[in-house]
Amino acid sequence: MPNFCAAPNCTRKSTQSDLAFFRFPRDPERCRLWVENCRRADLEEKTPEQLNKHYRLCAKHFEPAMICKTSPYRTVLRDTAIPTIFDLTSHLSNPHSRHRKRIKILTDEEVQKMKERRLESSIEQMLSKKECEPQEGNETTDDVPQLTPEQKQQRHFLRSLFEVMVLIGRQNFPYIVKEDLSAKQEERACSASTFQALLESRINAGDEFLRRRFETASVNEDYCSAVQQKQMLEVCEKCVREEILLQVRECRFYSIVTGELVEFPDGDHLPIFLRFVDQANTLREEFIEFLSLEGEEISIAERLESRFTKGWGLSLEDCRGQAHAGSGILATKMKVIAAHLKEKYPMAVITPTSTCALNVHLANGMPLTGVQVVMSVLKKTNAFFTTCPMLQDELVKAISILCQGNTEKENYLKEASRSTWTDLHNVFEMAVDLMEPLLLCMDSVHDNEELKWNDQITSEAYAISEALGDFEFIVTLVILKNALSFTRAFGKNLQGETLDVFFAANSLTAVLHSLHEVMDNLEVYHEFWFEEAITLATTMEVPVKVPRLFLRKHQTVDGMEIQAESFFKEYLTLPVMEYIEQEVKDIFSENHLKALKCLSLVPAVMGQMKFNTSEESHANVHRSDLPHPDTLPAELHCWRIKWKHRGKEVSLPCTIHETLQHSDVKFFPNVNAFLKILATLPVLNLDGSYGETAQKRLQAYIIDTSLHHRCKHLAVLNINYHVKTDLEEMVQCYIKTYPEESESD
Repeated sequence: MPNFCAAPNCTRKSTQSDLAFFRFPRDPERCRLWVENCRRADLEEKTPEQLNKHYRLCAKHFEPAMICKTSPYRTVLRDTAIPTIFDLTSHLSNPHSRHRKRIKILTDEEVQKMKERRLESSIEQMLSKKECEPQEGNETTDDVPQLTPEQKQQRHFLRSLFEVMVLIGRQNFPYIVKEDLSAKQEERACSASTFQALLESRINAGDEFLRRRFETASVNEDYCSAVQQKQMLEVCEKCVREEILLQVRECRFYSIVTGELVEFPDGDHLPIFLRFVDQANTLREEFIEFLSLEGEEISIAERLESRFTKGWGLSLEDCRGQAHAGSGILATKMKVIAAHLKEKYPMAVITPTSTCALNVHLANGMPLTGVQVVMSVLKKTNAFFTTCPMLQDELVKAISILCQGNTEKENYLKEASRSTWTDLHNVFEMAVDLMEPLLLCMDSVHDNEELKWNDQITSEAYAISEALGDFEFIVTLVILKNALSFTRAFGKNLQGETLDVFFAANSLTAVLHSLHEVMDNLEVYHEFWFEEAITLATTMEVPVKVPRLFLRKHQTVDGMEIQAESFFKEYLTLPVMEYIEQEVKDIFSENHLKALKCLSLVPAVMGQMKFNTSEESHANVHRSDLPHPDTLPAELHCWRIKWKHRGKEVSLPCTIHETLQHSDVKFFPNVNAFLKILATLPVLNLDGSYGETAQKRLQAYIIDTSLHHRCKHLAVLNINYHVKTDLEEMVQCYIKTYPEESESD
């Protein structure tokens, strides 16, 4: 959405020129001076926060000395800048024109005060201009004033080094600096590094500056030490991250999304993404940083909070959602961290991620060993068939053998086996149907009668076969299939179209009622489910038995044999159902549901409901986030009327993204703000945006980069290669952060 200048008689907007536009300052005193100089009476009633968020002035209203161009991509104001250049008379030549920006008529006393302030401002601007004037002739430069020739050469050299470092990160070239070696060994390692090779390539390509610089050194190792390379990596990461954080701060509201742990040479780290709607009303989900998870959950939560507030300059008061992926121990740990953050910041509601099916999310979080074994084996099975296309053919052959005479089932299983079925909403139904073919396929690969498979593949097939042939695995899979069948349709709707999500939010009561009914009649349901597990195990020739580890820990009393059915009811079915019921209640809290029900603001949902919606009853959850909460009821009424009485040729926007891109949404500031907040909720799909590519780039980096070549700093550059990099800013940041290093080079 373009920025419009708030000055009277100024019609400039950001789409028509390359002029910089500046927000009104949040500082109350400076903001008051800006408003007074603008001479717009309607702005005097607004708070500094409202002015900062919704109003801007173009660069034409400031003295040149008040504007600093820190780089080719960024223009900023001095801290004391006050706008003084305004056209307050041109409207008089056309008295019949309509003026939305009415000019305030000043009294004589107000005019006198303004003249005094302008005089003070002029003196400040003259002093600032004098400080900024170059000392040598008419030469102008963006460098810091009065740089010595040596300093200019050093900046040029650092710029070349950063250019090479950014290239390494974006192209994902192998990069290793062995810091645990002795100093001499470290220098040798660096001399053979990718960084050194690219510098030499630039010299051979004709970079005379680097050639002259390196000719003065005795050996190549001294050009850029391992310590300096590490410092430069940190600066590169910091500058790229800051570019993203600037946009997050501008939009204010955001959500936190974390992924599975990523392994690096120095340990596992948690990837952190931020989800927000930018100034162009586009939903984004950007990768920010890798966080170490060492320590207790509370200390990790406090460290994460400190990183957001002190490290990134964000307020967790503005966080509106959090979604954490993971399974097993990670899921348990992240659940504690999320609960801690939500307790301190109640508006940061906990949601599932839009990239993971709800049933998979629920199963991943269950603190039951048997369930985690099932999830682990399913992941290994999916990875097993992606390693070699011929393995997929082996599974298809097994399906054909077992489904003879049932063409419909055979075609269904073959089609399903070719997809990534472990990510589907009906993953457990698919797994039960594929159990026999999978076991037959794994046994065939392990036998390796035709010697088609190597030792690694046969050993992996044997491990999977052993897991599939265990009765505890079979009964756990069957219980998961049946227990999660009550949330399957609900979860699928959550990842569907906006209308599906709206109806899902209104159907949660029915889902909870079904889960409660199962709990009330658990013995009956478990009997049917256990019978299904026995039938499948009998078909697969797997004996029915209680897990060996349990029998070893709990010796039988008076020689009484432990019954398998009662054992699995007490230690599997009951805790699974209790977990699902409680987790659904926790994830879909009252605030979360109220927000999802406000999706009726999307015109297509309104139309489906015959424009008979009542957002007011649910909108109070975000009332304090709106620019004009007092006018919300009237604005919602106008919003409904606008779409109800639209022209026949006008189609109803079907998603939040389409609605935000509509030209008229800017005339409904409360609706606009509300839709942006809703869009940040991690449970909603990223349709209409390019946010999902951040997680895909992370996965691509993990797949393409071997463990000993992975580097957290370079990963940030690689995943965020679409973010503009300002080499001059990197040089300035490096000199400011490491002044001794930059002077000694």
